[in-house]
Amino acid sequence: MSIKSDRWIRKMAQQSHMIEPFIDGQIKQSNDGQGVVSYGLSSYGYDVRCANEFKIFTNINSAIVDPKNFCASSFVDIQSDVCIIPPNSFALARTIEYLRIPRNVLTICLGKSTYARCGIIVNVTPLEPEWEGHVTLEFSNTSPLPAKIYAGEGVAQFLFFESDEVCETSYRDKEGKYQGQTGVTVPRL
Repeated sequence: MSIKSDRWIRKMAQQSHMIEPFIDGQIKQSNDGQGVVSYGLSSYGYDVRCANEFKIFTNINSAIVDPKNFCASSFVDIQSDVCIIPPNSFALARTIEYLRIPRNVLTICLGKSTYARCGIIVNVTPLEPEWEGHVTLEFSNTSPLPAKIYAGEGVAQFLFFESDEVCETSYRDKEGKYQGQTGVTVPRL
C-alpha cells in the first residue's frame, strides 16, 4: 500500500471524478485578497472545504447520546457562512466536495493544523473502497470558549492509500448505510 501524490490525485479527479468539484492547487486567499484556511490539491493529499450546512449539538431536550437510538432533535440546524460551536460541544457539517473512492483505495482524514491549534478537532472515519458521497464532518470544540468554523474554507486533509490488490468486498458491495449520502448525515443503525 502506498500514499498517493498530487499527480495521482489530479489524474483520478480528472479521469474518474474522484473529487468534485476539484481545485487543482492550494487556495490561500479569497477573490478579494482576504486570507482563508487553505484548500485544494496539496503534495500528498487534498484539503476539503466545509459546506454552509451545520448541525450544532444542543442539550435542550436532556437527551442521551446513543448511537443505536440517536435523537435528531439533539441538533439545531443552521445554514450560514460560519458556525459557532459552544465550549466543550460539537457540530456536524459536510464537505462541499463529493468523493468517489476507487475500489483499490483507502482514504484517511486528518484535521487542519489551523483548527487543531485552536482546540478544534475534526473527526472523520476512513473512507472505504468504493464509498461515495459528501463526507459528514464532526467538529469537536475542546476549548472552554466558543469556536468558529468557516464555510467554504479548508477544514481537513484527505490522504489516499492505494493497495497492491483490489479488496474482496467494497463498501458498495456490502451496501453500506452511508453510501451516496448528501447533506449532513446523522448516525444510522
